[in-house]
Amino acid sequence: MEWKKNVDNQELYHLIFAFLLMVLLPERSVFMNELLTHPAAAFALIGVLTLILGGLYFRHVHLSTRTLVNMSLMLAITVVLHQIKLFHMPQGGSVTAGSMVPLLLIAYRYGVGIGSLAGFLYGLIDLLLNPFIVHPVQVLFDYPLPYMAMGLAGLWSKHLYVGTALAFIGRFFCHFISGIVFFASYAPSGMSPVLYSMVFNASYLLPEFIICCLILKLLPLRLIMRSMKS
Repeated sequence: MEWKKNVDNQELYHLIFAFLLMVLLPERSVFMNELLTHPAAAFALIGVLTLILGGLYFRHVHLSTRTLVNMSLMLAITVVLHQIKLFHMPQGGSVTAGSMVPLLLIAYRYGVGIGSLAGFLYGLIDLLLNPFIVHPVQVLFDYPLPYMAMGLAGLWSKHLYVGTALAFIGRFFCHFISGIVFFASYAPSGMSPVLYSMVFNASYLLPEFIICCLILKLLPLRLIMRSMKS
């Protein structure tokens, strides 16, 4: 087991080392200029690296039968709650009936790894059910990555609202980048794409965050956590 862990760590170190060489070596200046000239390429690299690092991390995650059953149940509840839209934005994004609560519960119960894995799976499900695609890189930042960020709640499992806030900040950051790079043309005349993306994404994520906090406050969390014990 220790040998396998060392091998996985070596893979991670090799990936980081290769990335640094690619960025820092003088002969790679053309590559860097290309990234700086085309933001979509830079964010594509960031998104792909995030998925690769996540994949390496998921290899250490142990999934028991009980964990898989609980994850499947919570994903199903997330899909159902996401269909109950209180408000829907024209370019995507909705205020729902607390659809992120099941993903947060997975993160609180099982930690960041399994929470992020559940978010990744839900991102793929949401892509199939509610596709809004303008660019392949935009798909990364509007589907798998923001929902993977919900797993960050597991970092603060003993501080419910801090963990929830951290998860929503991570999700906001992903949608925020997507808005700046791929939806700048939707910004009203004279408005900065940065400000537009910030206001647009906050307008539905902030109410969603408040709704999730209220639901978590009302739920019998201790009973739910015990029932999810594997």
